[in-house]
Amino acid sequence: MTLQDYIRILHKHWILILVTTLVGIGAGATVSLLTAPTYQASTRLYVSVRTAEGAATGDLVQGSTFARQIVASYVDVIGTAIVLEPVIEELDLDVSVGQLARNVTATSAANTVMIDITASADSPQRAADIANATGASFTRVAQDELDSPGGEGENSPIRITTVQPAMAPGAPVSPRVPVNLALAGILGLALGLGIAVLRTVLDTRVHSLHDIEQITDKPLLGGIAYDPEASSRPLIVHADPRNPRAESFRTLRTNLQFLQVGEGSRAFVVSSAGPSEGKSTTTANLAISLAETGARVALLDGDLRLPKVATYMGIEGGVGMTDVLIGKVELVDALQRWGRTQLYVLPAGKVPPNPSELLGSTAMDRLLEMLGEHFDYVLIDAPPLLLVTDAAVVSKKTKGVILVAASGQTKKAALQAAVRTLETAGAELLGVVVTKLPTKGPDSYGYGEYGYGQNSPIDDSALESRREGEKAARRSTATAKR
Repeated sequence: MTLQDYIRILHKHWILILVTTLVGIGAGATVSLLTAPTYQASTRLYVSVRTAEGAATGDLVQGSTFARQIVASYVDVIGTAIVLEPVIEELDLDVSVGQLARNVTATSAANTVMIDITASADSPQRAADIANATGASFTRVAQDELDSPGGEGENSPIRITTVQPAMAPGAPVSPRVPVNLALAGILGLALGLGIAVLRTVLDTRVHSLHDIEQITDKPLLGGIAYDPEASSRPLIVHADPRNPRAESFRTLRTNLQFLQVGEGSRAFVVSSAGPSEGKSTTTANLAISLAETGARVALLDGDLRLPKVATYMGIEGGVGMTDVLIGKVELVDALQRWGRTQLYVLPAGKVPPNPSELLGSTAMDRLLEMLGEHFDYVLIDAPPLLLVTDAAVVSKKTKGVILVAASGQTKKAALQAAVRTLETAGAELLGVVVTKLPTKGPDSYGYGEYGYGQNSPIDDSALESRREGEKAARRSTATAKR
């Protein structure tokens, strides 16, 4: 994954990452509050060797060396019962020698004669008392029992001096609240990032232009925003022309007009990899937006198994393409004009037992030829590519296929399979349209609110006059062709 991919993951899953970070900080705060505070106090002892007055320099050096050597053994003695039992009795502690040993530590830096005794307790004064009592107990044991055979400290060759008594600490050493919060926050952040990356890696659905580019090098012709009210108003270009979603269909119209540069068929198939990806509403709205420019447009419902165009367009669909293909009805009688533009709709008609054969017949060739003579654009709403062969069959008779993929729904593998199906059938994939795109976030497709309000500076009357002029020119051209 590239740096751009990680930035996109952060942008898309920032709420998840923020939540896990806050949860981590909250967990760290809870643990800190529930943990009993621990205080530490330290005393420092100085170990030296007694020497006679006027001792030679060599004797002093030998005494210093001996003291450094014996300090290592003293450190191990401090945590034993001979030192700690008197401490328990003196302070009346309700602990065993083993328990107290775990709370008392003795250390000595290398090549020094200093011993540091650190005691831990649940109160600052208790920690200081234990440290000082342990230091005093060790001093007595070392001088009276370990290094004084006669039991008199004055006869011991070792002198132990307390150079720094333990003082009650002002703050506990644990829990370290800032450190705990920082560590918990880092762990929460790492967990959130891990979950976000894992979700992205395991997500096999198409979400954005980046996903399309990984599957095919064909252009992205347009992006259609998700509309929760699409089922109640599928023809958004007609129902709400100023809606940003309606403008996205006009963008698709413009891109399609660029694709039509040059000679050849003016018929286009609109299909998808699977069902419910928005191909029928895309075809219908594209047809309406093309007709708005004054072009003569024929909208064909090529889904002879589950037709929807007649329902979306609000027309009678009992007679249609199947009747024309079998010669039962003339094309001019089956076409239905829609609205005040030059948009004509050919519904599917009755569902036949052999849709693939009808769409691949010579009658279909003649139908497309007749439509091509009288219309600027012919749009065919075809069934999903991976369910039946109808779309692949009819696509070879047209200029190419516009493939519709639903963001957050279409699987990448399904889209790849649809592209391979078209390649195997010898059909031309013109581009991809992504539907159901989110209006915000990294997967959005540049939707905004510019210029689509009621206060738009465009003069509606002038725009309508221009469109009427374009329509008249188109009608004159079509009449001349006939």
